[in-house]
Parts: sequence; C-alpha cells; structure tokens
Amino acid sequence: MKKLFKFLGIILLLIIVSAGIYYFATNEPLPEGKQGKEADALANKMLKALNIDAYKDTEILEWSFRNEHHYRWIKRSNVVVVKWDENTVHLFLNEPQKSLVDVKGIEVKNPDPKIIKQAQDFFNNDSFWLVAPYKVFDAGTERRLVKYNDKDALLITYTSGGSTPGDSYLWFLDENYLPTSFKMWTSIIPIGGVSATWSDLKDTKTGIKLPTKHKLSLFGLEIDMGEVTSENSKADILANNILKAIKHKAYKNTRFIEWSFGGKRHFKWDKEKHIVDVSWDSIRVHLYPRNKENSTVFINENKQEIANTKIVKKAWDIFNNDSFWLVAPHKLFDNGTIRTIQKVDDKDALLVKYTTGGTTPGDSYLWFVDENYIPKSYKMFVPSMNMNGVSATWQDWVTTKSGTLLPTNHIFENDRNLSMGAVKGYN
Repeated sequence: MKKLFKFLGIILLLIIVSAGIYYFATNEPLPEGKQGKEADALANKMLKALNIDAYKDTEILEWSFRNEHHYRWIKRSNVVVVKWDENTVHLFLNEPQKSLVDVKGIEVKNPDPKIIKQAQDFFNNDSFWLVAPYKVFDAGTERRLVKYNDKDALLITYTSGGSTPGDSYLWFLDENYLPTSFKMWTSIIPIGGVSATWSDLKDTKTGIKLPTKHKLSLFGLEIDMGEVTSENSKADILANNILKAIKHKAYKNTRFIEWSFGGKRHFKWDKEKHIVDVSWDSIRVHLYPRNKENSTVFINENKQEIANTKIVKKAWDIFNNDSFWLVAPHKLFDNGTIRTIQKVDDKDALLVKYTTGGTTPGDSYLWFVDENYIPKSYKMFVPSMNMNGVSATWQDWVTTKSGTLLPTNHIFENDRNLSMGAVKGYN
C-alpha cells in the first residue's frame, strides 16, 4: 500500500511540475496599449469589414456550442431560447426574472432562479464565441492600440457586463481588417495569452460573417459552433408579400418581355433563354448576358462580321440598368441580396442590398409599399453615383398578358419622368 501511495505521489508531483513548466513557458503578461482615436479607428475598420450595419439589422441568430448548448437568439426582442440536456429556457435578457423554463417539454410554473442564471451564464459565454468582434463598442469596453510583432492589434477590455467582467482580448486582423485570431487574458483561464482562431467564417443570409469553429492553443482544444445561421424573417415575410402582390409566380413563367427606356432604348427579352435584343440609335445587339462573346451586333440592320466588344459591353450595361427599372421588385430574393426592415414614419419599409451581380454591386434600395403590398416608390443608395436616398415613384402598374405586374412610369424628385413605354409580357 505504501508503494502505491508513493507511486501516486510521484505521479502527482510530475503533474504539478509539468503544469508549472507549461505555465511559465506559455504564460504571457497582458500587453500595454494606448487608448484614444487610433484604437477606435482600428475598431471601426474591423466593424466595417464585418458589416456591422447588417449585424445590427439581423433579427435572428442560431448556433450551438460544442453540440451541448443550443441557441435561437431573437435579437430585436432580446429574447433567446437556450436548450441543454432536458432543459429549455426562454431567456428574457432585459428581465431574466420573467424567463420561462421547460423541463422535458413540461413548463415549470415556479422555476428555480439557478436554472435561469445557468442559461444566462451559458449565453454570455457561448454568444461571445459567436459575435465577440461586434461587441467592441459595448458599454463598459475599453479599446487600446497595441504593437504586437510590429503590427497593429486591438486590445479590448471588458470592465463591466457579462459573467466575467475584467477580461481582455487582443485581436489580430488581416490586411482587410477582418479578425483572424485573438489572445485571451481571462479569469477562467489561469494562463495569460491563450490564443484562439477566428478564421473559419461563414457568409450568412443577412450579410454578416460568423465563425463555425475555433481552435485554441491550449492543449489543441477545438470549439464547434454547430450549424450557424442568421435570418431576417420579418423582412422576408414583407418581401414575399410584395412578390405575391405583383404576381411574381406569373413573372417567373413569363417567356417574353418588351419595353423601352425613356423612348431612347428598346428591348425584347426572351427570359426563358435569357437572350435580349437591345436597340438604340442605329444599333441593335442580340445580347447573350451570360455569354457576351456569343452576342452579335447590327448597325443599320447590317450584321458585323466580328462583334464590337465595346458595343456589346455597352448593351450589357444598358440592359442591367434598364431592366432593373422594370423588374426590380421581382428580384428581391436574387442571389447576393440582403433584406432588412427599416421603420419610416412608423411603417415598415424593405431595404434590399445587392452584394453581387449587376453593374454596381453594393447598391441599396428602400421600398415603400401600399396597403396591398404593391411598391409605390423607393429610395436609391448608389455610392458609385453619389446617390444617398434619391427617391423615385414606382407607379402606373399594368397586368401583362402573362399575368404579372410591371410598371410603365417613374417620376423622380425633380419631377423628371421616366417612361418604360408600351410594356408587354407574354408567352
């Protein structure tokens, strides 16, 4: 027995010595940094790279933490559903005492405050691993610019809030100011400077980048964030109501659409084959938008043996611009679109941002609808043209032979009229 205790004592001593060696070999002191405008500027560059505006507008986030805790966070209501083991807590973040608790699917009438506190602690920790970079200007945060290996890094200290105030995190950014990793100085981990990746980012539906996993320098630990998703369900409902009102299903089945643009340019679009005749002045281009090299050019109805690429490019630009004025409300769910709700005069308006496609990706349009969800006007936010809220009507809708709704007229703020001509849609 004495030999056993002696053996266990040796093992314990070796563990203690190994832990001490590991601590002194890896422990880093908290770096010093400078507060002020430079630190705040770096923080703002990171937030811009992460699309902070889209994060603020995001309605719902879902994820899990190491497949043990599962979350559905309704951000605008500040309510989160937390599930673990056999427990489900509907956590009211602003008033935790009003939270609801289910155990095995049965509501608990007088829940133990400890289980609500547990859900709150889980959420504070696990949501941090999802959205920490978006929280650098939270109340109680201090930002410092740190020189680390001759590069600028951002040190964030949380002086209040959460479950462990006083923790600090040093963020490392790439050349585009996206976070790639960070180091931690926290009360939970006794070793200072433990690092974790922030590089396995996912582009979500609402336009924000969220991590799907993290790898820690501490014993090679990995944190899996599960199936990370974000959504703007209220905005999607409004967008679907608009599509229903303008007979979008009939639009999808429409074969041919004809219109003109200000009486200067004329179009006949075979939607099914996605081929369009674009005409202006003495020029007509038989345009293949997806394969421009297949396009043909006619001048005074004489076909060019070799199509002028500049003319084809001009026709492509014209079609992208002029078709948008005809069918933009039908494009609310195109690839690369982000939909959010904006309150204007206490009414919901639909903000749609195009992150890809077209001629000028990055443009945004704020749609105003009538009581039947038919668009009546919009505001344009087009940085390339210095448009910051320029408004235009979306009116004089007609029901085409194919059964869809298309506009025939637009009026701008300066009363300039833009006619879409004799609009036709047929099969």
